Amino acid sequence: MIDKKLVKSVEGSMKYVVLNIITQWVSLILNIIIIFIIGDVLNQVLIDSIILDDIMLKAFFIFILIALRFILSLVASHYSYNASKDVKHTLRSLIYHKLLLLGPAYNEDVSTSEVVQVAVEGVDQLEIYFGKYMPQFFYSLLAPLTLFIVLAPMDLPSALTLLLCVPLIPISIIAVQKFAKKLLAKYWGQYTTLGDSFLENLEGLTTLKIYSADGIKNEQMNLEAENFRKITMRVLIMQLNSISVMDMVAFGGAALGIIVAIYRFMNHDITFVQTFAFIMLASEFFIPLRLLGSFFHIAMNGMAASDKIFQLLDIETHTQGTLDFNEDIERIDINDLTFSYLENKEVLKNNTYTFKKGITAIVGESGCGKSTLAKIISAQLNNYSGSIKLNDHEFKDIKTSHILSKITLVPHDPYLFKGSIKENLIQGNNTITDLEIQDAIKLMKIDTFLDTNKGLDTLISENASNLSGGQRQRIAMARALLKKSDVYIFDEATANIDSESENYIMQAIEVLSKEKIIILISHRLANVVNANTIYTLDDGHIVEHANHDELMKLKGKYETLFSYQKQLENYSLKGDSHV
Repeated sequence: MIDKKLVKSVEGSMKYVVLNIITQWVSLILNIIIIFIIGDVLNQVLIDSIILDDIMLKAFFIFILIALRFILSLVASHYSYNASKDVKHTLRSLIYHKLLLLGPAYNEDVSTSEVVQVAVEGVDQLEIYFGKYMPQFFYSLLAPLTLFIVLAPMDLPSALTLLLCVPLIPISIIAVQKFAKKLLAKYWGQYTTLGDSFLENLEGLTTLKIYSADGIKNEQMNLEAENFRKITMRVLIMQLNSISVMDMVAFGGAALGIIVAIYRFMNHDITFVQTFAFIMLASEFFIPLRLLGSFFHIAMNGMAASDKIFQLLDIETHTQGTLDFNEDIERIDINDLTFSYLENKEVLKNNTYTFKKGITAIVGESGCGKSTLAKIISAQLNNYSGSIKLNDHEFKDIKTSHILSKITLVPHDPYLFKGSIKENLIQGNNTITDLEIQDAIKLMKIDTFLDTNKGLDTLISENASNLSGGQRQRIAMARALLKKSDVYIFDEATANIDSESENYIMQAIEVLSKEKIIILISHRLANVVNANTIYTLDDGHIVEHANHDELMKLKGKYETLFSYQKQLENYSLKGDSHV
């Protein structure tokens, strides 16, 4: 049970596996020598020809050999550790680099929880596969052949009896392998399913509590946990049953070999020393394979984990750009852009845009494709058709890392990390100066808030729970400004915040638009009236584009949406005046 693809992926670890096998084999040779020396001493005792000096010398020699075996055991453990360490480092590096290749759009192909499970526990399962199972597999083939070569010249029938019983253990292993592989595949499938549910419910716990839906999710997770418990018990039952079978084969085979050797001794076909050697070494024919059987189920679990790892590593990587893009972005030209999450259900349909310095707005009703467009331009979605060019360079030809350094997306729900405000602000640019930080803070009007706390050392709690929505968004805006990108995409950046914070953010966007390309997506059309160009989307199509005044004159979709919002705001103001 050797996976060639897996072995090839971690070729650097195989040298430690080989050294481990050699170390165990040398230890076996020393053990054989010890057995023969002890047998010779016992034979001298039986025939009453004890020579004290000879006994003492042999005892000293045995002590030296035992000490060497002890040292070899430590060395083998060291090689086992190095093999495991190298395998974990190699596989996790492969997973990490694969995720880098997939880029921000990795979750189009694989869930976050599965990546975490595969990279952590899945790789840990392979630690035993390479550290224990692989060396034991080859040593289990080498040890019986070595013993047979040593014992066969003494008595061929006894040696053959032991050798012929040895294959019964791998036969029993092979017998359960096919069943075990299917069972462990189900085990890992159920495990990742449970992980997906746990992570999703944990992230949405607040929402579940608000809607009192945590009880329902609790029952669902209990059911999934029970299914996982059942499959785990089936795996354990399979392991225990197969271990029992292997014990019967190992002990039975050793006993049969010993019986044949004793029978041959009683018929005076072999000497006492040879008989003693057969008795003491009979188990050595089977112990390596018996240990292999113990590692077998762990190895099978590792193989099932490796299948998951290679499913991730074998995900088709979208053509990655190789072009170094170090120039400033002067314009973005998009032609015939089409995208769909589901087959035959297009979210964007043959869209054409031009983005230049200043503010370009994207508006439309919910579900028309605005946020999808933002994710495509910020390299979070790859499976689009059409052409996107930064200056004169095709988007897909440019390295993703270079795109991300030039384009910044500010969503409506930015994530702030637990730690100080300064640590969050410098994430996009750790070479930023204190003066530049202060300028960004003042522009976003968060200096007063910082002055009443601990300044830049003010701590942010997990998920920024100690900040208001407006404070969170303004800090995220300051972080984006300090990154100094060429293009900024604001995807509903003023949604769900107070009017004061909204005004500060819009003022900052106006200042930024004098030097940068701004793509402004907003549900509130009053925020886009000063945009150079406004693209109106409807059901994934661009139905009209122009500036605010021109669109109002067209009396089209934009004018309808704007007028409707204006009526709602006026109605709200009238309602407030009566309070």
